[in-house]
Amino acid sequence: MRASEYSAHASRQVFWVAFAATLLLKIVIAAGFPFTGDETFFYQWGVFPAWGYSDHPPMVGWLIALLRQISDHPLVLRSATLLVTSLVALGVVDLLRRFLPEDREASAWLAGAVYLAMPWSWMFVLVTTDTPLLFFMALSAWCYLRADASARGAGWYVLAGLFLGLAFLSKYFAALLGFAYAAHCFGWRRERWWAPFLIFVSALPAIALNIAFNATHGWSNVMFNVFNRNEGTSWSLEAFASYLVMVPYLLTPWLLWRGAAARLAPGASPTTARALAVLWLFPLVVFALLSTQRVIGLHWVLGFVPLFVLWVSLRLDARPLRSALNWTVALSVPHLLVVAAIAWAPLAWWQPLKIYDRAVFLRETPAIVAALQQDLPAGATLMGRTYNPAAMLAFHHGQYVPVFGVGKHHARQDDQIVDFRRYDGQPIRIFLYDEPDLAAFAPYFERVSTKRFEVDGVAFFAVDGEGFRYPPFRDTVLAEVAREFHDIPRWLPLLGNPFCERYGFVACSPGRP
Repeated sequence: MRASEYSAHASRQVFWVAFAATLLLKIVIAAGFPFTGDETFFYQWGVFPAWGYSDHPPMVGWLIALLRQISDHPLVLRSATLLVTSLVALGVVDLLRRFLPEDREASAWLAGAVYLAMPWSWMFVLVTTDTPLLFFMALSAWCYLRADASARGAGWYVLAGLFLGLAFLSKYFAALLGFAYAAHCFGWRRERWWAPFLIFVSALPAIALNIAFNATHGWSNVMFNVFNRNEGTSWSLEAFASYLVMVPYLLTPWLLWRGAAARLAPGASPTTARALAVLWLFPLVVFALLSTQRVIGLHWVLGFVPLFVLWVSLRLDARPLRSALNWTVALSVPHLLVVAAIAWAPLAWWQPLKIYDRAVFLRETPAIVAALQQDLPAGATLMGRTYNPAAMLAFHHGQYVPVFGVGKHHARQDDQIVDFRRYDGQPIRIFLYDEPDLAAFAPYFERVSTKRFEVDGVAFFAVDGEGFRYPPFRDTVLAEVAREFHDIPRWLPLLGNPFCERYGFVACSPGRP
């Protein structure tokens, strides 16, 4: 390529083309991709606004509560999400234009384009807890880096703390960014030893709000994130190896290799480069340690990818960044084909696969709900066996669909808002993927029967229970829930627990013996 093709003007054009193309692509995906189980679960948070929820802090619930005032269409509910990575890319460009010498402005624009071209950037359209997490983490990091580069950064540190607090109200993983701030200041910015304390104080109102909710709601966020989801974990070489493969895949091998091999750009600040290195490396090292005990989800690491892109772009000039852009676009192509196949390919394409029934359920949930509503007994409540189908059914049913059974350690919003006492004596229809064993349901009803129906050649089932018997359900199923998921450590002060208080389980209620 000619030198003019690496000019700031040409690179700016590349960025805006990437910005417009990926934004349009995200709009198309957001409008056409089926609403997923996690999204429909968090949608119910927005239907029942509260100052806290079951697994995670409340921010995504508050966001959905606002968006659904406009419409329940997936494009509207996902509208904030699809803007996040576009805004993050603008922040990447802005910071690099500040941190790089003027003659390397092209690198700033190309770095933003590379970030936009990453598959996990343009695929970031689903409305989950990661939506506000990534947005507020990016804002906090932007303010922190502005503070680090300024002679008097107290105001920027305060803003970094405020946004970090909002990120914490989105997902607990945000705390890793705060620990990275502390590691940077105590290790490489010791003259700014006071900054982590200022950031913590600024984030404290958000942290205090979450602690207050947890103390009065059975420590539901803490029980999920710290105890229940980690129960039974042990050393896993497979999980560690999976993480070691995932990281270069997420950051892309070409950026990792070239960034590690290159030197800091002339005129760029070593202080800023050091800050960026700590901010993305520290969390990834922590995740590496955690991966020896449990699987690390790709989405856990997404919030630190922009910091890596910033670090790399302080070391690479326009030519390797343009090459990296080409490779990243090539990486995105197979991902785009998979997304298109899931969203729009004829269902017949999936028929030979074992997941065909799940593909039909994802794409044809409205038809399944219609079949379940047909001949629904008067006064009957529709329920599911696990949270994913229950949440998806609820979204299209227009009513909350509880989980009938013990469930899993995650998605336990039922514990907060469902009262099984109100169903005593009433009919219940329970959806299942597979043919049910009626003996498992018989103790909780006066009579049980099976309903079978087909959608696109796939058989689905429901158990029709007449005369729900609450006492045995409380003494077996709900008692097991209390033992398994509400075994709250004694050192946590318990000021309230809606589930245990509702059903009279004194061992996990305030004033427990």
